[in-house]
Amino acid sequence: MIAVETSRLSLRDWRIEDLRPYARLNSDKKVMAYFPKILTWEETEAHYLKMKSHIEQYGFGFWAVEERISGRFIGFIGLQWTNFDAEFTPCVEIGWRLDKRYWRKGYASEGAQACLDHAFRKLSLEEVYSFTAKINVPSEGVMKKVGMTKLREFEHPLVDSRSKLSTHVLYNMSVDSWLVAQKG
Repeated sequence: MIAVETSRLSLRDWRIEDLRPYARLNSDKKVMAYFPKILTWEETEAHYLKMKSHIEQYGFGFWAVEERISGRFIGFIGLQWTNFDAEFTPCVEIGWRLDKRYWRKGYASEGAQACLDHAFRKLSLEEVYSFTAKINVPSEGVMKKVGMTKLREFEHPLVDSRSKLSTHVLYNMSVDSWLVAQKG
């Protein structure tokens, strides 16, 4: 089932045939540069099942993304409940991970904007958060491009404090700021 569609992307339920290209994406050192490690097949499969389960439980999640013109799986974009130990959790997070062949095409921003619209129009959420390692300038750029506001930096409790990935930036968008942007 397609959950969200843009002019160039379909954000949809996961299919078993997505697992192999998703595993390739998760084993790519460039794609995973801002994560603690690349993922094994078993870790990818567990993440795939977790994302499918989240969508089944809540009606939204990190959806598989395909390029409409080619029908190719290119990664994921979506919304999910996040609950690690931080003052802003539990919260709904917006996130994305795309195959590097599809970077610099505006797909992450396009999909993220559509997810924010879905979050506020269809899901009636009050706010959505996004976060990434401070050194992940490209993802922070997507957060800025879709109109999210930087709140602060924080030390991610699930990342080793000695890691260069430990310090994260935290962004959010409230339904009120989204409504103002819609009028502008």
